[in-house]
Amino acid sequence: MISMMYHHVESDRCSNELAIFEQHLAYISKNFTAVFPSFKQLPYKPICLVFDDGYYDFYKFIYPLLQKYNLKALLAVTPKYILDDTDKDDSIRLGFEHNDLFKEYKNATFCTYKELKEMHESGNVQIVSHSYSHKNLLDNDTNIEEELLKSKELIEQKLGNKVESFVYPFGKYNQTLLDETKKHYKYAFRIGNALNRDFHGINGVIYRIDGDFLTTPDAIFSFKKILKFQLKALIKSLTGN
Repeated sequence: MISMMYHHVESDRCSNELAIFEQHLAYISKNFTAVFPSFKQLPYKPICLVFDDGYYDFYKFIYPLLQKYNLKALLAVTPKYILDDTDKDDSIRLGFEHNDLFKEYKNATFCTYKELKEMHESGNVQIVSHSYSHKNLLDNDTNIEEELLKSKELIEQKLGNKVESFVYPFGKYNQTLLDETKKHYKYAFRIGNALNRDFHGINGVIYRIDGDFLTTPDAIFSFKKILKFQLKALIKSLTGN
């Protein structure tokens, strides 16, 4: 099972060009079946698309493409930066560089709860937790309970959906944090460029392939790349995360 990681389109960092990304999604729609972790039985060639942070460009550009190609995706959000609604226009919301998006969140640089609710109700997008404030959870001053639970509670309260998946900010975690995460979530996602047999992941955590900065729509799925991801999965399953 392949799980992918993306952030932006049409941004200055951690991004993809919109034209290539649409071709990428078109390729996925023809060659894979996009799934949520909650699927009881995985189909042939399953793929789980995961978008980090919940930037506004997801709603503006990516969500319409998911609908166009009938694809499902997880959107991992951080409630500290989510507004209920906004009257800001696109020139403002899309006008900041990547590194300024968190500090400019009052300009609705992230999807609003109104937009998140619309996407959740479409059936194409499942809203999941990316912590409360998007900090490195291994930092000594981190309030783990707040980061794990407050995010989950706010999303469930605002959207009325059950949140079962957690995506680690910056991919940072250790076994102690994973054990704590699994008390509240069924699924935990990391970065890692390896394949998974299913949503049990590798040693309890689901590895994702980095899908930012695509050069062609399908290069990430080449035989050579897939073999590399399989080898890493084997090594990690034997040696631990």
